[in-house]
Amino acid sequence: MLEARLAEPTGSPRGGAVVCHPHPEYGGSMDNDVVVAAARGCLDAGWSALRFNFGGVGASGGQYSGGPEEVDDVIVAASALRERLPPDAALAIVGYSFGAWVGAQAAVRTAGVAALVAIAPPMRVFGWDFASGLATRVVVIAGDRDLFCPRVRLSALLAATGAEHVVLEGADHFLAGWDVEVALAVRDRLEAG
Repeated sequence: MLEARLAEPTGSPRGGAVVCHPHPEYGGSMDNDVVVAAARGCLDAGWSALRFNFGGVGASGGQYSGGPEEVDDVIVAASALRERLPPDAALAIVGYSFGAWVGAQAAVRTAGVAALVAIAPPMRVFGWDFASGLATRVVVIAGDRDLFCPRVRLSALLAATGAEHVVLEGADHFLAGWDVEVALAVRDRLEAG
């Protein structure tokens, strides 16, 4: 059982986004400021936003697995969200840091994902060889001072996926104080379809 919070826009949602949090072993949860900002951006675009805690975080059952079970958590959350959406509504996965990494893997394994928004993907820490299997629109939002997202590795990801790159000039990996900019970037990319 996963602890989750669903926020829905006024009226029928244009789509729904599963929003994934940063690393559970470093205090990551669905209440992280960047995750909350990303969910706000989804709502501002007219999309539903489902935030949830990975296994072992908050009231979610299970425990941290290093990635495999967290990917399954995203797939379960996406399935639950899809059941709540109108049949023609788009589905997206939005993840911050560790959440971007597991969310991207879930997007490879989940049919019908219209977009993946990877916020501060931790390229230095985790392998992204699977990314060439992404058959969806990819957006990467990253600060130009993000030490966990080195430019050479980020360039390889952008080339492999054809991703749109949104640069937050002056921001580091933790994006403290960048809530408004994150929300706007997510909103604008979901509105753009």
